[in-house]
Amino acid sequence: MEEIRELLEMKQYTSLRQKIEEMNDADIAVLMEALEEAEMLKIFRILPKDLAADVFSYLEVENQQLIITSLSDREAANIIDNLMADDATDFLEEMPANIVKKLLANAKPETRRDINHLLRYPEASAGSIMTVEFVDLKEHLTVEQAIERIRRVGVDSETINICYVLDARRRLMGTVALRYLLLSDPQERIGDIMHENVIAINTLMDQEEVAKQFKKYDFISMPVVDNENRLVGIITVDDIVDIMEEETTEDIEKMAAIMPSDKPYMRTGIFETYKKRIPWLLLLMVSATFTGQIINGFQDALSVCTVLTMFIPMLMDTGGNAGGQASVTIIRGLSLGEIAYRDTFRIIWKEIRVAILCGLTLGLANFAKLMLFDGVGLEVAAVVCLTLVATLVIAKLVGCTLPILAKRIGFDPAVMASPFITTIVDAISLIIYFQIAKGVMGI
Repeated sequence: MEEIRELLEMKQYTSLRQKIEEMNDADIAVLMEALEEAEMLKIFRILPKDLAADVFSYLEVENQQLIITSLSDREAANIIDNLMADDATDFLEEMPANIVKKLLANAKPETRRDINHLLRYPEASAGSIMTVEFVDLKEHLTVEQAIERIRRVGVDSETINICYVLDARRRLMGTVALRYLLLSDPQERIGDIMHENVIAINTLMDQEEVAKQFKKYDFISMPVVDNENRLVGIITVDDIVDIMEEETTEDIEKMAAIMPSDKPYMRTGIFETYKKRIPWLLLLMVSATFTGQIINGFQDALSVCTVLTMFIPMLMDTGGNAGGQASVTIIRGLSLGEIAYRDTFRIIWKEIRVAILCGLTLGLANFAKLMLFDGVGLEVAAVVCLTLVATLVIAKLVGCTLPILAKRIGFDPAVMASPFITTIVDAISLIIYFQIAKGVMGI
């Protein structure tokens, strides 16, 4: 960093350019974002055209916008023209409408066509994340002719590891790996060596399901076809890594009772963060009033035996924690495709057994504590420990069934996570507590 700053101050731009060209594209982006805005713009301007586009795709959105607005219309259009279509589309979706209009007006016709093609697909669908830069071949080509075509068009393709064999109507007929081409006889026909059992993705498939397909088949790229099996693009594993991070972040936010945001924390304003958090806080606060009403309904019992009051927080927290454990496990299993609706009864039976074991362990430990250290009577200790066992069973049942039910009726199971389940379990555990107290102590 110090060496880069020194070269900038001394205006040794030739040496600076040579130094930067030796670095990886992603590392150049990290370097630029660590500099002041003026220094970042200077470095970007000395980059070769192709390298500038590659580095641009790694920059944060606000820095991309800063750079684009500092360039002339022609220079900005050159950046867009040299980006992969999916990267250009992602960038333009974050830009103000006036900037998008200007950039597209100066871009090449084929660039506008590719971007508009991607923008017409629903957000978070396979079509919206695919790239249209790929190598396609015909069945009648020889291996020698195919390799020559790859040399011609491969430089502008996302990947050349896998080539796609199409018929005259651009329907996907098969695939052929580059290594097979290199190892095959030059006069062999592509139709004879291609792999015909192709696993493809429909343009409207949800991006989360796309990620599952990549995980299932361990591919580095997959073709995207329309309803007539015509190849319209490909998705590569680097896009899947971003999708998995995005989907996981969204699930974590939902499980913490936060409305999902597509912006990093440090780029989200105070008011925007407030708007993402307050709806669930209001809902949970209102729903938590039922807990107060339950306690109020048993005021007479509490006035007879006030010692019961001191154990309410422990019972509610333990129940909430137990429900949270079950829900997080089930939500993750649903997300990874390890759990299906048909497994519901097996899950319930398993969670009941786990809950009984956990409840007995906690109950015995708590009973010893109550009798040895808290000095409460046998009846109170029995009430607390029986409630503890019953609460854990109920909490585990609620925690494992609600996410599955949510998934079944079409909701995101992540919504049924700890905060929501805790509120439900709190109310149920209080009702159980006071009913057991009435039965055991006769209050």
